[in-house]
Amino acid sequence: MDRTTHPAGEPSAAELGGPGFGAALRRAALATRPKFFTASVLPVLVGSAWAGVAYRHFDGLYFALAVLATVLAHAATNVYNDVADDLNGTDPANVLRIYPYTGGSRFIQNGVMSRAAMLRFAYGLAAAAFVAGLVLAYLRGPGVIGLGLLGLALGYFYSKPGVQLSGRGSGELACAIGLGALPAAGAVWLQAGTVDPGAWLLALIVSVWVALILLINEVPDSAADAASGKRTLAVRLGIGGTRILYQLLTLVALVAGVALVVRHDLPRWALAPALLFAAGGFKASSGISLDPARREGLKKSIELTLAIHALGSVALVVACLLR
Repeated sequence: MDRTTHPAGEPSAAELGGPGFGAALRRAALATRPKFFTASVLPVLVGSAWAGVAYRHFDGLYFALAVLATVLAHAATNVYNDVADDLNGTDPANVLRIYPYTGGSRFIQNGVMSRAAMLRFAYGLAAAAFVAGLVLAYLRGPGVIGLGLLGLALGYFYSKPGVQLSGRGSGELACAIGLGALPAAGAVWLQAGTVDPGAWLLALIVSVWVALILLINEVPDSAADAASGKRTLAVRLGIGGTRILYQLLTLVALVAGVALVVRHDLPRWALAPALLFAAGGFKASSGISLDPARREGLKKSIELTLAIHALGSVALVVACLLR
């Protein structure tokens, strides 16, 4: 395909095709949708910062292996999701997508990689994540294997035809756990051997922010999802219900942040960013719409949601380090 058959900015076979290791490596990297890796890496950083201060323990090797395993598992989930959404017809029919945020990588639809090649790649990434987990389990203990298998299972069943948590109204929770609570609380356990109530509150906050990314990204895809039988929360709730749920989840993150300050787990100044990000969340929710005239506003709301997760996680790290 060329640029006349798909929107500008999307990957094309003409741009990314060709022989050689360099071209293949570039295709592989972009197929994983690396721009979204912050959604899983930052929770690891938040949990590690908490453990480093609360328990006076930080092992750089544990941290590096945890990040590696998390990124590989996230990449496998992204690639496998592209395969499943091509198979069920969601991505091919998605003409309202807002690339690069929604509608998948477009590698299969635009002829960059075949569905079979993407499936093999997804399995390879999952195997690599498992190997990284085995190394970490050898160093830290067998409990790592359970955490790793849970994360891989959530990513797999999120998309797997016949189960497809993403289409049953539970995919958002699966991602919140797999890309939020699991890496955040898991990082605390990895460093400290325990997860205290304050760490669970931190994990709740980043989980909510991950869920918000998924929820708002489902909005422009909702017509294609509904047509293919993929009943995400955005499909089930409609625009008004999705907006209300987004706002309620924003309040949950705020309450958890306030609770951390009240418990003296975080410094009092941490209330300021908590309120700021909550205000940003309500601002982003106002852009949730399928009105073509408000499409640019929806795109900005998606970008604001991503920024809340990224900057909010950084703020939590700083607050943990300065508690």
